[in-house]
Amino acid sequence: MYYKSLSAFESHYYMLIPLTIILQSCIGSIAVMLILMQGISFGSFFQLSLVVFSCGFYNGGVLAQLPTKVNFNLLLISLFLNLFLIAINGYVLL
Repeated sequence: MYYKSLSAFESHYYMLIPLTIILQSCIGSIAVMLILMQGISFGSFFQLSLVVFSCGFYNGGVLAQLPTKVNFNLLLISLFLNLFLIAINGYVLL
């Protein structure tokens, strides 16, 4: 599944750049919203730093024109990390 997704990402790379930037930024902003709903503490600051760094690394990788495989891996890390933080903070708010 990984290699099939990677080949699709590589074949449509320039078309997917704007879509993936918007997607991971929106998911990152949802994660930030849920983290900030918990209040301000060291734990929330650490989680906010993870979200910002993961989104920033992908955006920086695209701007630096890193190889597509590296950018794909950065995108997956950013998406999975943000979705994990959304799940944790969403569960805590329930």
